[in-house]
Amino acid sequence: MAEDTSRKRMAHTARSGLLASLAVLIAAAPVFAADRFASQMVELEVSRITAGLDHPWSVEVMPDDAYIVSERPGRLRIIRGGKSGGPIKGLPELFVDGQGGLLDIALSNDFPSSRKLYFTASVPGEGGQGTALFEARLSADEKRLQEVRRLFIMNRLTGTTQHFGSRIAVAEDGSLFFGIGDRGEMDRAQDPKDHAGSILHLDQDGKPAAGNPFADGAKGLPEIWSIGHRNPQGIVIDPADGTLYTVEHGARGGDEINAPKAGGNYGWPVISYGKHYSGAEIGIGQSAKGYEQPIHYWDPSIAPGAIAIYRGPMFPEWEGNFLVAALKYQLLARMERDESNMITKEERLLSGEYGRIRDVKVAPDGSILLLTDEEDGALLRVSRAAAN
Repeated sequence: MAEDTSRKRMAHTARSGLLASLAVLIAAAPVFAADRFASQMVELEVSRITAGLDHPWSVEVMPDDAYIVSERPGRLRIIRGGKSGGPIKGLPELFVDGQGGLLDIALSNDFPSSRKLYFTASVPGEGGQGTALFEARLSADEKRLQEVRRLFIMNRLTGTTQHFGSRIAVAEDGSLFFGIGDRGEMDRAQDPKDHAGSILHLDQDGKPAAGNPFADGAKGLPEIWSIGHRNPQGIVIDPADGTLYTVEHGARGGDEINAPKAGGNYGWPVISYGKHYSGAEIGIGQSAKGYEQPIHYWDPSIAPGAIAIYRGPMFPEWEGNFLVAALKYQLLARMERDESNMITKEERLLSGEYGRIRDVKVAPDGSILLLTDEEDGALLRVSRAAAN
């Protein structure tokens, strides 16, 4: 009898201890209420996965549905179960000022087996700073980057602190597309022997990819894909047909969506749909022979931070739509397009609700991930709201 009573007390004590431990864990994990918003086709639910991020720039979904996030001041961390892990060690020396720092991240196509990833950053060097592309492997314990290797650095560094680019798109063959802005020195974007203001295309070893337009280097640098870009901060490959798209900042107006073709010149600063911040005209007008036209432009500017193409099961109504994150207007733009790839409709979502939206990605389950570019930045998940 005494032994049974003792066992009951021990069991009660164990249960009490377990409940106390669970209470501590629950209290430590962030708890956010979901918000509901109406849209033209479907009701949305927005939940905060985590907050407290310092100017997050890029997010990718890992194979186990955790998230890896870059923060511009120079930190890379993993978010799992709503909790942010500590900074991952092993990043190279970065230049962190103005628009510079740790920028985009992308997982290699074979990441589940190789644990290889890519990232872009502004780095210091002779003459100032500029955009560089790196590869690395994430350690098994997720605490360190290993085998960090710089694949590329732009050919002319300067002291300016803006227009570094620089999203990455990994093609099906493993080659890498990424953009670099004009570095605040606009005429550089028209020089095919200057990396500034261009889209680059490299193979997995950092060498010029096959099929680039200036392969022999005579008329342009062999790693350049296209020129005439002001500041491309969004780049994506449509998984349905392999078409490359960019979204880039204009000046005072003239933000653009482009579909860069090999050897194409996208006009900056010869043609533009915007004006200088002073109000002065840019270049020679909005079109001219030899310069490609955008698929779409905004005037006034929304300050686009990233672009995605919706291909997923959660929102079949949005299949094939562009999704564009906007910084200045603090919104997510959903762009419908027709069979000729022209934009037919724009819906502006979440306007002013969460602050500056820096990144947008479509998750494997079809939900949409957003990052807010704030000192107390958040990772948000947009999903289809359940019926009331």
